[in-house]
Amino acid sequence: MLTANRRQFLIRATFGAAALSAPRAFAQATAPAAPAEGMLQLPQLGYAFNALEPHIDARTMEIHHGRHHMAFITAMNDVFKKYPDLAKKSAPELLGNLMAVPEDVRGVVRNTLGGHANHSMFWQVMGPNGGAPEGELLAAINENLGGVDKMKATFNGFGARQFGSGWAFITVTKEGRLAISSKPNQDSPLMDGLRVLMGNDVWEHAYYLNYQNRRADYLTAWWNTVNWKAVGARYAAAKAGTLAI
Repeated sequence: MLTANRRQFLIRATFGAAALSAPRAFAQATAPAAPAEGMLQLPQLGYAFNALEPHIDARTMEIHHGRHHMAFITAMNDVFKKYPDLAKKSAPELLGNLMAVPEDVRGVVRNTLGGHANHSMFWQVMGPNGGAPEGELLAAINENLGGVDKMKATFNGFGARQFGSGWAFITVTKEGRLAISSKPNQDSPLMDGLRVLMGNDVWEHAYYLNYQNRRADYLTAWWNTVNWKAVGARYAAAKAGTLAI
């Protein structure tokens, strides 16, 4: 577990000192320095920390992205330094065959690479002015999940029933069909050989500043942050076999 001082150092190293003192609307002005070959890098949000307000507040986004996700990346890069051959493999390859990962780092890979994959997806599927599902994605939602309203209700149910920390997911099978599930902790559907269309983080750090113990309210509000154009692009990539995470 990273100490508070270590976490502050990581934020400063990634964003500069302004990241700890900037106003709530602060967003990354420049990309972090390129990592060494094979090392993971914190992905850019593509929108300001306050862009999802009032549904997700800027402070939560800043902490969630710059500290929680960065901690996963730092831990996983330490694994890559110890086992450079692992850095040559993709997240689906590693998470989909954990028994092939050296035993002494297997749990770290499961948790931290899973956390990196889950969060990288999470930032992608959100954004301001998200629109609505359309085209082939909407057709799949109607056919496989009973329509948009039923999809949201079922998805929220999985998120609400996930005991403790975890995620609710919509996954894409090899045949392009959609399914809803949940996973504990930072487990990923990539472990089951599935591709993730979208997912919502139900760890308390994702919502507690605004919603406290009202997870159901957070789950309902979260749909206002979904970027359906990005989700549609992920669906097309999943069907084509080109979706990386």
